[in-house]
Amino acid sequence: MNLKRVVVTGLGALTPIGNTPGEFWKGLANGVSGAAPITRFDASLFKTQFACEVKNLDLDQFMDRKEARKMDAFTQYAMITADQAIVDSGLDLESIDLSRAGVIWGSGIGGLRTFQEEVTDFARGDGTPRFNPFFIPKMIADISAGFISIKYGFRGPNFVTVSACASATNALIDAFNYIRLGKADLFLSGGSEAAVSEAGIGGFNAMKALSQRNDSPTTASRPFDKDRDGFVLGEGAGALILEELEHAKARGAKIYAELVGGGMTADAYHITAPHPEGLGASSVMKIALEDAGLNPEDIDYINVHGTSTPLGDVGETKAIQKVFGEHAYKLNISSTKSMTGHLLGAAGAIEAIASIFAINHSLVPPTINHFTDDEAFDPRLNLTFNKAQAREINYALSNTFGFGGHNCSVIFKKYNRSE
Repeated sequence: MNLKRVVVTGLGALTPIGNTPGEFWKGLANGVSGAAPITRFDASLFKTQFACEVKNLDLDQFMDRKEARKMDAFTQYAMITADQAIVDSGLDLESIDLSRAGVIWGSGIGGLRTFQEEVTDFARGDGTPRFNPFFIPKMIADISAGFISIKYGFRGPNFVTVSACASATNALIDAFNYIRLGKADLFLSGGSEAAVSEAGIGGFNAMKALSQRNDSPTTASRPFDKDRDGFVLGEGAGALILEELEHAKARGAKIYAELVGGGMTADAYHITAPHPEGLGASSVMKIALEDAGLNPEDIDYINVHGTSTPLGDVGETKAIQKVFGEHAYKLNISSTKSMTGHLLGAAGAIEAIASIFAINHSLVPPTINHFTDDEAFDPRLNLTFNKAQAREINYALSNTFGFGGHNCSVIFKKYNRSE
């Protein structure tokens, strides 16, 4: 079958280290940490008292207050980045076929803050059932895609993928497949999450998943370091306009990169722990390479899942060595979660954007906060510790893995206008 080619023509980012794509990349390139004491609530009684929050966000600049009250923060974040991506893409919505434009979004949890607030208010009351009429639509994960489609009139496929921390990458792959099969011309795709709340921090603390380095939040997310003690919870959103190549060229769009392959697998092993040998991780990268028609030697950079957990980091590097063999030692590998924290269902979106910027700027963002080598990792691997490294990048692969054993990989290619 003659598959269509898919390119990225617009970007939006709202992250703990920058509220626009440009600010986000500047933070990554300079190794900035987004971690700080929590401001959303009093976290003094929690085991973890810090997170990577979105900062200096004035919602009034982006939406009417009445509209904002109908949305949980995860949808507000989605709307902000969607608008950034639409503007960045230069799309003229009156000149495209809106029935062939869709929204596939990702969120691992959805409206957690809303759910917590509504249930807490009810529990503190006299038992009379008083709930906000927007409780359910604010909470459900699919509402983000619904709001986006309503605003822009996109009448094509519209849904939200929920695969824990793989959600946004899952969404990108689904959008990629619809376009290359000829079922749509473009998608606004990505993911958002807003889980920095009592329920979010408390729940992950109960799982012993979060770092508890309260005395030094900025150094708490330390993937591949011997003293890593869990991930740092983040929040935000990332949006990408994925477009069929000829459709993009016909309107003179700027093209950031080409999306050339994707893979999805399951560990089928444990609800939260990764497979110890990285079985699902290795197979998903192999599938992505096969889908793109590439050899392992073609990849220059891997933006790893790299959450800073004791088990996850080891399993992923084992998987990379299994798939890439000797070429694993010629790759650049880095975890941008060392700077942004873990955005859960939105992680794949901002990490895709990081990979695209790495290609465009010929610069590998660093894995910051490396202090002590861990003998569990092969010292021949270039994990891009502490400082960005200049490198020509033709192909970048981005991994995201989620609770439940969900694995997703996508591969971006430097766009060559002569092809």
